[in-house]
Amino acid sequence: MWIFSRKGPSGFSGSSTAEEVTQGIDGAGLTAIVTGASSGIGVETARVLALRGVHVVMAVRNVDAANKVKEAILKEVPTAKIDVMELDLSSMASVRNFASEYNSLGLPLNILINNAAVIASPFIRSKDNIELQFATNHIGHFLLTNLLLETMKNTVLESKKEGRIVNVSSEGHRMSYREGILFDKINDESRYYSWFAYGQSKLANILHANELARRLKEEGVEITANSLHPGVISTNLLRHHHILEGIFNTLAKYVTKNIPQGAATTCYVALHPQVKGESGKYFLDSNIADPSSLSKDAELAKKLWDLSLSLTNHQHHL
Repeated sequence: MWIFSRKGPSGFSGSSTAEEVTQGIDGAGLTAIVTGASSGIGVETARVLALRGVHVVMAVRNVDAANKVKEAILKEVPTAKIDVMELDLSSMASVRNFASEYNSLGLPLNILINNAAVIASPFIRSKDNIELQFATNHIGHFLLTNLLLETMKNTVLESKKEGRIVNVSSEGHRMSYREGILFDKINDESRYYSWFAYGQSKLANILHANELARRLKEEGVEITANSLHPGVISTNLLRHHHILEGIFNTLAKYVTKNIPQGAATTCYVALHPQVKGESGKYFLDSNIADPSSLSKDAELAKKLWDLSLSLTNHQHHL
């Protein structure tokens, strides 16, 4: 872990845990949605936010698994406020159902953490006929964010507190296709390479946050949108790659974070007062970092926004 221990300007480093970066922060009165909260760093993100008094809504595909997580958190933090709601990001119908159910509950929304991801899966199409990694990691979150934005804006007006949208991206965004996003070849199986497709979806997470930040700023709304790299974490995400998994697990102890460290940057960006007013930024090890030049390309971000709107057929412009 020695390579992660150098502290950045925030006072935290890659070896800081989610509990450490939120120490002393009171999240009472805040409501957060965390997608993919039933496994990996999503569990720890939900647990630590709940520990800090945030009302956490776990938006998950596997409701049974999430209910077990909820029980475990309540055992540790009896006062925790946690709800479980079903959400399959690879299905636009499921995203629409989730958003409409959430909006009808009349709950506030201060923090949206777009955390769920599939990684380097074989070529599969989603229920909406879009390549699965792009569909789940980007399009599902893009649609979810758009459908919850009015609720978030209303919460900001009523609570007088800044809203935060957090996209969990990855340093893998540097490993996209040469063009960055294959706009008219998203579903081209002959161009498909699982790791580049993963990189493309993670690049899309940053571009989405940046363009959203620009639009919200222009509108004068007090909602920030940022992206981050959680760190390389030994979770079961490599299950499609047995050989890689073996090599990775051997090297893991030298280069990977554990789950409490992996959830730290997400919790930092979601809750820390230091992040107030920061928008369109990319974070790494709980500090502002420099993403790839493609991810800072404003034209690429606009083009992706338009493609995403047409794919979701969601004509509501910010």
